Amino acid sequence: MLNPWRLRLLSQLDTLGTVRAVAQAARQSASSVSQQLAVLEAETRTQLLERTGRRVRLTPAGQLLARHARSILDHMDTVEAELRVLGEEPTGLVRLGAFQSAIHSLAVPAATQLARTHPHLEIELLELEPHESIPALRVGEVDLIITTPDFVEIPLGPDVDVVPLAVDPVVLVVPPEQAGHGPVDLATCAGEPWAFDMPGSYMANVTTRLCRQAGFEPRVVCRFSNYLMTLQHVEAGLSVALLPALAVDQRYRVATRELSPAVTRTITAVLRQGARPRPAVNLLLETIRRLPVPAGLSGP
Repeated sequence: MLNPWRLRLLSQLDTLGTVRAVAQAARQSASSVSQQLAVLEAETRTQLLERTGRRVRLTPAGQLLARHARSILDHMDTVEAELRVLGEEPTGLVRLGAFQSAIHSLAVPAATQLARTHPHLEIELLELEPHESIPALRVGEVDLIITTPDFVEIPLGPDVDVVPLAVDPVVLVVPPEQAGHGPVDLATCAGEPWAFDMPGSYMANVTTRLCRQAGFEPRVVCRFSNYLMTLQHVEAGLSVALLPALAVDQRYRVATRELSPAVTRTITAVLRQGARPRPAVNLLLETIRRLPVPAGLSGP
């Protein structure tokens, strides 16, 4: 009988490409992942992997099994949920991944509401930026994500279903003494010190692209993976930053300026296409959709 855990590792290898990446995602050692894949080969009596130098790749049989593994695992999750429910209220675990600024404005309010109305439903929240959440959804580490399709480095393809939630403007965040009126041309900020997100992240890539389009290379003086630290740095007069409006916490004394031309990101909920609908996942999605649109944002 095929082992679901080993099927998940094979599916992740097909998506992530290397045993090391699978090991990191599974929080296992590379040797442990390799051993489990070897056991899967023995269970199927089929060669699933072949070595090319120091790396391994899937054989045609491995690719075939990996393609089916995801739907097998989704079906098992659905059956498990249906057995628990049996006509009762949705129960069980739903894993929701959301980028930082959506945690407090969308994910936590939805989880709080469901904790009151559906106490047997467990919502696990994971802070995942777009470059992390999209791969996590595809390999089955989360059931639903709040992300943006504007992260062009990892596009949302036909393998997922996308539900628009809101439109969020990207704004220039400056110390309060630099407050002004009306939209700002980013080229006027060429000489400023910049606070950036971590390399490879959505906002780091967006900021780099917009600054270069404005004709300058930003002088980066700090990098934070936490927007609150970025706001504190800007508040102290040490930098400026580009942030989504949703990320600007009003507790910090900073000023914001819209950009000219305007830049926005679309906030969406995304789930894997082809997975049989789970009542608990659908309930969480509908709860998020019914939440009030956060201040400063517009509807989809």
